[in-house]
Amino acid sequence: MKTIADLGDLRGKRVLVRADFNVPLDGTTITDDGRIRAALPTITTLLDGGARVVLTAHLGRPAGEGFEEKYSLAPVAARLGELLDQPVALAEDLVGESAKATVAALDDGQVALLENVRFDKRETSKDAAERESLAAELAALADVFVSDGFGVVHRKQASVYDVADNLPHAVGGLVRREIEALRRATEDPARPYAVVLGGAKVSDKLGVIENLLSKADRLLIGGGMVFTFLAAQGHAVGKSLLEADQIDAVKGYLATAAERGVQIVLPTDVVVAPEFTAESPATVVGVDAIPDDEIGLDIGPESQQAFAAALSDARTIVWNGPMGVFEFDAFAGGTRAVAQGIIDATSAGAFSIVGGGDSAAAVRVLGFDEAGFSHISTGGGASLEFLEGKDLPGISVLED
Repeated sequence: MKTIADLGDLRGKRVLVRADFNVPLDGTTITDDGRIRAALPTITTLLDGGARVVLTAHLGRPAGEGFEEKYSLAPVAARLGELLDQPVALAEDLVGESAKATVAALDDGQVALLENVRFDKRETSKDAAERESLAAELAALADVFVSDGFGVVHRKQASVYDVADNLPHAVGGLVRREIEALRRATEDPARPYAVVLGGAKVSDKLGVIENLLSKADRLLIGGGMVFTFLAAQGHAVGKSLLEADQIDAVKGYLATAAERGVQIVLPTDVVVAPEFTAESPATVVGVDAIPDDEIGLDIGPESQQAFAAALSDARTIVWNGPMGVFEFDAFAGGTRAVAQGIIDATSAGAFSIVGGGDSAAAVRVLGFDEAGFSHISTGGGASLEFLEGKDLPGISVLED
């Protein structure tokens, strides 16, 4: 794949950059600007080279039938302007008259942001011709294309995939670093190789688990998905999240792990509560004593110690998914213990990846120093699909 340096002198050139600015909002307030900050190195590299930077990105899940104020990228433009210490012009549309005028008004070293690309239903269309028509209109606004939104490279969408066929293209620094980190964790990783999986559903990670059973030395399972594992071992899980239709699949994974010598680390105690609320009283119980009328919301203190111990001598660690409802303080202990365990292992020489999404958010919400991890991914879904061994369309299209 070509890098920005391979594109030559970009002074005066219009560079279309597909970024990932799908940040969480509380009304119009950005609650976590991690993805915006992650894009800064590529943007500043282009601006310092005299390029006229045209950013395109999505936010949320608009209907695709035109402008929706709650999904406007206006808060992103404002925050990006603060971080760059220069104005960021926001076009009122994606490829219409406002976009054309906004891009035409750019001078060397200036930046503009097009309005939410998913306001146009062609962006996510399954019809290649529809996507290609939008890609052609986007390409008409630029001279070259740089792909720097890792959180979307697993999607075959107009601004991610099709536009690369319309312009000279290169991979941005963020995506390049993501791919290099994930390859290091999957193509001959230093061992022991430990993978921590959490989050809500087993079904979201079936492909990852299956693939990792031939690669990892240890799988540490927490989060809501662990209760399907516990059920597969014969435990009652009360009102906890359970995917009963996945129990047989999980039993198969446990058997395969045993055959291959892969250690599956499951909690021995959990934190339960009557309701899924921050104020609900928390109780620690063994996994064989979960009350019928309570819901498991975190791994327990004994398990936290066991998980930290299982990470202590690892030399490659990938973490995707929190261990509990970390947004509620009473149920954040497991996620906090895993994060600290990974930091400790990293300081002792391990290479660690936080696999984006809720895991990356947890690092920031719980106040950990991001520098304590080797790499924090900006794309949860993309990193999962990479770990599954799937082809990522937004990457393959850049390979010349």
